[in-house]
Amino acid sequence: MRRLHPAEPLVMLATIVLWLLLAIVTGTLVGTACSVFLKLLFLSEGHLYDAPWHWQATLLVAGGLANGLLLHYAYRINRTGLVDEPIVAVNEQQGHVPLVTLWIKPVAALITLGCGGSAGKEGPCSHIGAGVAAGVGQALRLNVELRKRLVACGVSAGFASVFGTPIAGAIYGVEMLAIGRVRHDFLFPGIVAGVTAFVVSRWWGVPYPDYQIAFEARFTELLFLKTVVIGVLCGVAASWFVELLQLARRGFGWVGQRLALWPPLLPMLGGVLLALLVAVLPSDFLGLSLPIMERALQGESMPYLGFLWKALLVAITLGSGYYGGIVTPQFVIGAVTGGAFAPWLGLAPAQGAAVGLVAVVASASNTPIAAVLMGIELFGGGSTLYVAGACVAAYLMIGHRSVYPAQHLAYPKAAWFTAPSDQPIGHEKVQLSWGVLRWLGELRRLWQRWRRGGGGSTGR
Repeated sequence: MRRLHPAEPLVMLATIVLWLLLAIVTGTLVGTACSVFLKLLFLSEGHLYDAPWHWQATLLVAGGLANGLLLHYAYRINRTGLVDEPIVAVNEQQGHVPLVTLWIKPVAALITLGCGGSAGKEGPCSHIGAGVAAGVGQALRLNVELRKRLVACGVSAGFASVFGTPIAGAIYGVEMLAIGRVRHDFLFPGIVAGVTAFVVSRWWGVPYPDYQIAFEARFTELLFLKTVVIGVLCGVAASWFVELLQLARRGFGWVGQRLALWPPLLPMLGGVLLALLVAVLPSDFLGLSLPIMERALQGESMPYLGFLWKALLVAITLGSGYYGGIVTPQFVIGAVTGGAFAPWLGLAPAQGAAVGLVAVVASASNTPIAAVLMGIELFGGGSTLYVAGACVAAYLMIGHRSVYPAQHLAYPKAAWFTAPSDQPIGHEKVQLSWGVLRWLGELRRLWQRWRRGGGGSTGR
């Protein structure tokens, strides 16, 4: 083993001090900016659940057009050639973000959620976090590696500010960058920024939920297996959600090209479809849908197809061109799924809803570690054994799909698959390994030989 250099402890101590300073400053700025956004959101969202249908329809269509006009014209001021996607900023743009467009997505999200579009609130905050962190890095003239770390910790601070889960938010901002790999050198700045943003947001008066769900003290292997089954079901629900989201994006893109539609009209068309669906589906799934998620966590009975209704409304909202977050819908889909199917397994509906809430996040976002920590922070340490198996099972069940098209695939989820590393995720890039293909070929040849030998006859 190489001898420890005398300067190494000093260098590591200097690293800790450096990131304490940078991450605290970044977390403070991000927490303040996200608090302003969240307070504006609380004033505008949640007023349409009980409104007459004609008001819901009118605002959905108007909100779609407003989103389309804003996103179509406002982005013309960006002449940098950069995109404002946090994952792309870290993985491909060396920590650079177009600061001139920082305000566009938060405003678009306020319009989307205020008019009833089905989406989340964390996307604008992660966007704010990435932009603020990139601005700090640019002002201090940091090098590439420091900028990338700072942008990642800005994203972590944004998530922590929204959900009130500083550790899970910090890990989420790092884990979401790539499937199968966590950059440990990003963890310390992410945690410091996340904790700081949470404390600052709470100081500014941002409210955070306090869930009281009873988990049994005596945990058995059978109970653990039941939670794994909940995870498998949530993985299926998450895969349907991702597929619907991609289908909606392709479908609206095809309609826009086929009919040569003016781009701002596409989200307005999405608003028309949402209005028609809300005429037959419960309006509880509009906007953030937090009331129905909270009812699921209180143990109320949930519809078996509720997850599909929410997934469909979110897919149309985001696929047509509205802007909003993608994690809050995963909370709702997971809570509704877990609450609906838990009684089948002999679990309390509230327990199933809590497990499902984080399991869908682990699956659709490919962030199992952050999801487990999120369950612990939201529901207490008693939930640990319940959420751990469910989150990992859901993460595996969805395969190589993601709500983040820009997410990189570092390693396949099983040794039976092969894929090029560090490429944006795509279904066509993941293939069965040669060993599995050879094994399947041998099975096929054995089957054909057995059939030719009369093994398939029904009797003599």
